[in-house]
Amino acid sequence: MPIIQSLLDTDYYKLTMGQFAWRRYPDVLVKYAFKNRTLNVPLAEIIPEKILREEFGYIRALRFKSEELSYLKNIRKSGGERMFGERYLEFLRDFQLPPYRLERIGDTYKIEFPGKWQEVIYWETPALAIVNELYNSYIYKNFGFKLEPEKIKDYLDNDFLQLLIGKKSSYCSFSDSVLEGIKRLNKKVEILKLYPEIKIIEFGTRRRYSRWHQEYVLQKLLEQIPDQIIGTSNVYLAKKYGIPAMGTIAHECFMIMSGIMHESDEQIRSSHNKVLREWWDEYGYDLSVALTDTYGSDFFFQDFTPEQAKMWKGLREDSGDPIASGEKAIAFYKNFGINLMEKLIVFSDGLDVHSIVKIYNHFRGRIQMAFGWGTNLTNDLGIRALSLVIKAVEACGHRLVKLSNNFAKAIGKPEGIKRFKRIFGYTATLNEQCRY
Repeated sequence: MPIIQSLLDTDYYKLTMGQFAWRRYPDVLVKYAFKNRTLNVPLAEIIPEKILREEFGYIRALRFKSEELSYLKNIRKSGGERMFGERYLEFLRDFQLPPYRLERIGDTYKIEFPGKWQEVIYWETPALAIVNELYNSYIYKNFGFKLEPEKIKDYLDNDFLQLLIGKKSSYCSFSDSVLEGIKRLNKKVEILKLYPEIKIIEFGTRRRYSRWHQEYVLQKLLEQIPDQIIGTSNVYLAKKYGIPAMGTIAHECFMIMSGIMHESDEQIRSSHNKVLREWWDEYGYDLSVALTDTYGSDFFFQDFTPEQAKMWKGLREDSGDPIASGEKAIAFYKNFGINLMEKLIVFSDGLDVHSIVKIYNHFRGRIQMAFGWGTNLTNDLGIRALSLVIKAVEACGHRLVKLSNNFAKAIGKPEGIKRFKRIFGYTATLNEQCRY
């Protein structure tokens, strides 16, 4: 069976950002590109190019079904207004993913998605899910995982490797990994039961172990801690299990706007708040969780106006030290006399159950919190999770830049990064290897 079997098997914010692009910037040309940040894993040696192309071909043949469009039509804002307009849904009815470019270069793949923003935006999540699932399925076929620590240490996490060696097993099998994943998930659930006020949004689609495992994880969470699961980013699973589809704005909106507004340094600088204003005009309070780190949080808190701070629901922390970032947000709100218990921080950067508990204990009773939990939730089975991304890299012929609070997550050409650092007054020094 193909890995992706529905165009709803994607992140919710791809649809909300897709409507934003369709309504406001339908002719803007962009390019997204794939990057494997786990440099010591030779993807092209593991995933056959023929199979990767077949999976991409399957998803290009998919169309939105009538019942799927009906589901989207019935999603409402808090005031009763439809989240997705009728004309946008008609656009989706005939939508087909546009062509892509794929080339093997040495032991890796160069994958690009060029075209109109309103069309290529939908490639990111399913393409990442495909690469991750193919990696996890073919790694056994191509490597066999005979337990020779020096040869496989790049592929299995240390705890799982030591467990297998302790069992004196000769090989790591697929069933070993599945059982390990179930055991780890059970431990996470038992810890979360001790903190019933912790609220989780399942964010694991793009780097999941597999489609079936993501669904298993969500089922387990809904059975064991239903009051703590407030939603999922996966639209297909939200529809199937009757829970909210959830998501926030992503870096790509800010990055692409800098390509649209690129005539001067001042235009580039002002592009950031233009996104915030237009996003509010589009969705209002319902989707008003602002991403703070595209050009560094220091700039964000200079650019986010007191009026916006009062109106917007909250912030999403996606890079850097989460405790420091949360304290910075609290200080910002306090400076304008804003009631902290009316504001929300969504923490979403490389979380595991222990970091979630740590962050929760630090901020409990001070501000509202939710945790967008992704890779470590849906891809923790003993095989080391890859750090794969697909990001917007070009718009209107201009190369794009993301700086982040962790410079290891920065995107862009060196000359562009240097320019954007100057434009946005970027001085962050954190440069930690990306966990996911």
